[in-house]
Amino acid sequence: MSQTSDEFPVIVWLDGSLSNPHWVVDQAEMVLGRDDGCEIVIPVRQISRQHLRIVMDGGACVVEDLRSKNGTWVNGYRLTGMRQLEDGDEIRVAKDIRLRFVGSGATAPATTRVLPDVIPSGAMTGLRLRLDPESRQVVIRDEMLDPPLSLPQYRLLEILFASQGGVCSRGDVVDAVWPDAMGIGVSEQAIDALVRRLRDRLADVDPEHQYIVTVRGHGFRLDNPRDEAAE
Repeated sequence: MSQTSDEFPVIVWLDGSLSNPHWVVDQAEMVLGRDDGCEIVIPVRQISRQHLRIVMDGGACVVEDLRSKNGTWVNGYRLTGMRQLEDGDEIRVAKDIRLRFVGSGATAPATTRVLPDVIPSGAMTGLRLRLDPESRQVVIRDEMLDPPLSLPQYRLLEILFASQGGVCSRGDVVDAVWPDAMGIGVSEQAIDALVRRLRDRLADVDPEHQYIVTVRGHGFRLDNPRDEAAE
């Protein structure tokens, strides 16, 4: 059975001025660069003729820098070797070109929206779980989560944290985690899978407490008690 276009991952150029600045990853291997022979052509001088390669490997999507002159970054980390992409990852090409990887079945590309800084001042004091919005680090009971959360996982935790125990609807989650989607095509399964992965990561540090609570028929909330040991 053939696949439809929404069953393939998509690369979105966030700051692009092309008439159609997104590309469907529907081949086993696709090269991004400024050369006309590339499958993904971005005609910007800072980008190498063949800058990076995206490979489909058993259902996973892997990115590799092709020894480009100005480098590639994924979620702020310089890319060396190969790295598997997750839905919502930000790819910076030559530092100035921002791309978004959109996983298969998650969404269709649309206008970029940015989650504002919504964490109230002083909200971290005495809590068991704390965030550092600048570094995107998560600390639980004074232990830093390592490796850091993926960008979608952090965005989900950030919006739940900012709600200070209030319920975030699935629509709120979509707006925060997939800002390019504008609510189009994000499946219930994609949201539930992300919540499950985030729960698992938090349980790596604190398996005794369930931080993310599902409120049936409404959405999700963060159960973040005060850390008695820190007071």
